[in-house]
Amino acid sequence: MATFPSPQSAEAAFYEAFQAGDPQGMREVWHDSDECVCIHPGGERLQGTDVILESWDDILPGMRGVVVHRTQVTAIPGDDLVLHVLRENLYVHGERRGVMLASNGYRQVGDSWRMVLHHASPDPEPAPEWPTGGMH
Repeated sequence: MATFPSPQSAEAAFYEAFQAGDPQGMREVWHDSDECVCIHPGGERLQGTDVILESWDDILPGMRGVVVHRTQVTAIPGDDLVLHVLRENLYVHGERRGVMLASNGYRQVGDSWRMVLHHASPDPEPAPEWPTGGMH
Protein backbone atom coordinates (compact mmCIF):
# COMPACT_ATOMS: atom_id res chain seq x y z
CA MET A 1 0.00 0.00 0.00
CA ALA A 2 1.21 3.51 -0.82
CA THR A 3 2.54 5.79 1.90
CA PHE A 4 1.75 9.50 1.90
CA PRO A 5 4.19 11.45 4.08
CA SER A 6 2.02 14.60 4.19
CA PRO A 7 -1.59 15.67 3.70
CA GLN A 8 -0.44 17.46 0.52
CA SER A 9 0.95 14.24 -0.95
CA ALA A 10 -2.29 12.39 -0.12
CA GLU A 11 -4.27 15.17 -1.77
CA ALA A 12 -2.07 15.10 -4.87
CA ALA A 13 -2.65 11.33 -5.14
CA PHE A 14 -6.40 11.82 -4.68
CA TYR A 15 -6.61 14.28 -7.59
CA GLU A 16 -4.29 12.17 -9.76
CA ALA A 17 -6.61 9.18 -9.27
CA PHE A 18 -9.66 11.41 -9.82
CA GLN A 19 -8.34 12.79 -13.13
CA ALA A 20 -7.04 9.44 -14.37
CA GLY A 21 -10.26 7.60 -13.55
CA ASP A 22 -8.12 5.24 -11.47
CA PRO A 23 -10.11 3.22 -8.88
CA GLN A 24 -6.98 1.51 -7.49
CA GLY A 25 -5.30 4.88 -6.98
CA MET A 26 -8.43 6.10 -5.20
CA ARG A 27 -8.35 3.03 -2.91
CA GLU A 28 -4.74 3.83 -1.97
CA VAL A 29 -5.69 7.30 -0.69
CA TRP A 30 -8.74 6.58 1.48
CA HIS A 31 -8.38 5.43 5.08
CA ASP A 32 -10.14 2.11 5.71
CA SER A 33 -12.65 3.18 8.36
CA ASP A 34 -16.36 3.33 9.07
CA GLU A 35 -15.80 6.97 10.10
CA CYS A 36 -14.85 8.18 6.60
CA VAL A 37 -17.41 10.46 4.93
CA CYS A 38 -17.90 11.50 1.30
CA ILE A 39 -20.57 13.79 -0.13
CA HIS A 40 -20.52 14.10 -3.91
CA PRO A 41 -22.12 17.15 -5.57
CA GLY A 42 -25.89 16.80 -5.25
CA GLY A 43 -25.48 13.47 -3.48
CA GLU A 44 -26.26 12.08 -0.10
CA ARG A 45 -23.82 11.51 2.75
CA LEU A 46 -21.85 8.30 2.26
CA GLN A 47 -20.17 6.88 5.34
CA GLY A 48 -17.65 4.06 5.49
CA THR A 49 -14.85 3.31 3.08
CA ASP A 50 -16.59 0.41 1.30
CA VAL A 51 -19.63 2.52 0.36
CA ILE A 52 -17.45 5.49 -0.59
CA LEU A 53 -15.22 3.43 -2.87
CA GLU A 54 -18.25 1.83 -4.55
CA SER A 55 -19.43 5.35 -5.41
CA TRP A 56 -16.02 6.21 -6.87
CA ASP A 57 -16.13 3.00 -8.92
CA ASP A 58 -19.27 4.41 -10.56
CA ILE A 59 -17.90 7.95 -11.01
CA LEU A 60 -14.30 7.43 -12.10
CA PRO A 61 -14.83 5.91 -15.57
CA GLY A 62 -16.51 9.16 -16.62
CA MET A 63 -13.68 11.31 -15.26
CA ARG A 64 -10.97 10.28 -17.72
CA GLY A 65 -9.87 13.41 -19.55
CA VAL A 66 -11.19 15.80 -16.92
CA VAL A 67 -8.55 18.12 -15.49
CA VAL A 68 -9.04 19.49 -11.98
CA HIS A 69 -7.23 22.75 -11.35
CA ARG A 70 -7.22 23.50 -7.62
CA THR A 71 -7.34 27.13 -6.50
CA GLN A 72 -7.77 29.05 -3.27
CA VAL A 73 -6.51 26.17 -1.15
CA THR A 74 -6.72 26.90 2.56
CA ALA A 75 -5.12 24.41 4.95
CA ILE A 76 -6.44 24.10 8.49
CA PRO A 77 -3.61 22.39 10.36
CA GLY A 78 -3.80 19.92 13.18
CA ASP A 79 -1.65 17.27 14.80
CA ASP A 80 -3.22 14.18 13.23
CA LEU A 81 -6.15 15.69 11.28
CA VAL A 82 -5.73 18.35 8.58
CA LEU A 83 -8.49 19.97 6.53
CA HIS A 84 -8.11 21.53 3.08
CA VAL A 85 -10.81 23.86 1.75
CA LEU A 86 -10.52 24.74 -1.93
CA ARG A 87 -12.10 25.33 -5.32
CA GLU A 88 -12.00 22.55 -7.91
CA ASN A 89 -12.04 24.06 -11.41
CA LEU A 90 -13.13 21.25 -13.75
CA TYR A 91 -11.86 21.37 -17.34
CA VAL A 92 -12.88 19.16 -20.25
CA HIS A 93 -10.91 19.56 -23.50
CA GLY A 94 -9.41 22.78 -22.14
CA GLU A 95 -12.78 24.40 -21.38
CA ARG A 96 -13.87 25.05 -17.81
CA ARG A 97 -17.13 23.15 -17.27
CA GLY A 98 -17.71 23.80 -13.59
CA VAL A 99 -16.38 24.89 -10.25
CA MET A 100 -16.87 22.93 -7.04
CA LEU A 101 -16.31 24.08 -3.48
CA ALA A 102 -14.55 21.21 -1.76
CA SER A 103 -13.45 20.21 1.72
CA ASN A 104 -10.94 17.39 2.11
CA GLY A 105 -9.86 15.87 5.40
CA TYR A 106 -6.72 13.85 6.03
CA ARG A 107 -5.82 11.83 9.14
CA GLN A 108 -2.39 10.55 10.05
CA VAL A 109 -2.56 6.77 10.32
CA GLY A 110 0.77 5.32 11.42
CA ASP A 111 3.42 6.72 9.08
CA SER A 112 0.99 7.81 6.35
CA TRP A 113 -1.74 10.38 5.80
CA ARG A 114 -5.09 9.10 4.47
CA MET A 115 -8.23 10.80 3.25
CA VAL A 116 -11.15 10.63 5.68
CA LEU A 117 -13.43 13.31 4.18
CA HIS A 118 -14.33 14.64 0.76
CA HIS A 119 -17.28 16.99 0.34
CA ALA A 120 -17.93 18.90 -2.89
CA SER A 121 -20.79 21.10 -4.00
CA PRO A 122 -21.27 23.48 -6.94
CA ASP A 123 -19.89 26.98 -6.45
CA PRO A 124 -22.92 29.29 -6.78
CA GLU A 125 -20.72 32.22 -7.85
CA PRO A 126 -17.57 30.92 -9.54
CA ALA A 127 -14.77 33.42 -10.06
CA PRO A 128 -14.02 34.32 -13.67
CA GLU A 129 -11.82 31.84 -15.47
CA TRP A 130 -8.13 32.65 -15.59
CA PRO A 131 -7.13 33.87 -19.06
CA THR A 132 -5.42 31.20 -21.12
CA GLY A 133 -3.98 33.50 -23.79
CA GLY A 134 -0.48 34.91 -23.88
CA MET A 135 0.72 38.16 -22.36
CA HIS A 136 0.04 41.32 -24.33
